[in-house]
Amino acid sequence: MNLGFVAQSGWGKGYHAQSWMESNANDYEALVVLDYCAEYRGLVKAGIADHWIIGRAEAALSVSGWMDLLAANPHVVLERHKAEIGTDRWREVCTRIASAVRRLDRDQLVVVDEAHFVAPQREKLPKPIKELATTGRGAGTSTMWVTQRTAEIDKTILTQCQARMVGGFDGGELGALESSIQYPADLHDPTAHIPISRLPEELRPPDRERPTSLQKHKNDGDQIIGSEWIYSDDDGNRRRVNTQNVTMDSTHYGSEGNDLNPPQYG
Repeated sequence: MNLGFVAQSGWGKGYHAQSWMESNANDYEALVVLDYCAEYRGLVKAGIADHWIIGRAEAALSVSGWMDLLAANPHVVLERHKAEIGTDRWREVCTRIASAVRRLDRDQLVVVDEAHFVAPQREKLPKPIKELATTGRGAGTSTMWVTQRTAEIDKTILTQCQARMVGGFDGGELGALESSIQYPADLHDPTAHIPISRLPEELRPPDRERPTSLQKHKNDGDQIIGSEWIYSDDDGNRRRVNTQNVTMDSTHYGSEGNDLNPPQYG
C-alpha cells in the first residue's frame, strides 16, 4: 500500500505518522524512515529501529553502498544532518536510497518525511522516486509520504496513493488529493460549517454539539493533545480518526516550533 499522510503544519502529523510506523514495523521485514527533521528518534530509543545520521560521508554512498547498509540495518531511521546536508543534497541521497530499496527483495515499509522536498512539483521527478511511488506495491514495498505541502509535492506521488490519512487544512487546500476523496473536501477546513446532513454517517463527529469539520484538541495550557483525521482508501473504506485515542510505546520528539507574539501597540 502507498499511503498519503498529509495535514497542515501543527496538526500533530509527525506524532500520528510515528504511531503508524510503530504499529506496522513488526509486519515488515524492513522499515526505512527518511527523517528530514529528526522527528523519529523515538523509534530508536524504543528499540524499534537502528539510527544513522546522514552527513557528508553517508551522502557519498553509492546505490550498492546503500544496499549494503540497508541490508545490515533492516529497521532503520536515516536522519538528515541539518548542518551538513541541505535540501537539494538530501533529495539526491533519497533518490539513491530509493534505488537501493527497489533492488532489495523483501517486504518493507519506506517512510518519506517532508516528501515535498524529496519529490517537489517544480523539479523533474527522479525515476527511482517515481518507481517507489508507482510500482513499489507489486514488489512487496509499502510507502508513507508525509507532507503538509500538497501544492508543492509532485502530483504523481499523491495520485498514486491507494490510501489517504488527511488532517486539517485552513481553507481546505488539498491540492492533488481533492480529486481522490469521495466526500466534502471542506471537512478538512477547521473553520468550515458543514451541515451534518452532507456528511456520511461514518464521518460525522461523535459529539453532535461539536463542529462538523475536523478539529484540533488542546489542553488548558494550549498544547495540542490530539487532532481529527479522515482515513480513506481505494477499497471504499472511510472513517473519522481522533489521535487522542492513539497510544504508542515510542516517544515523538518533533517540535511544534515557537510562536511569534505581537508587540504592545500604544
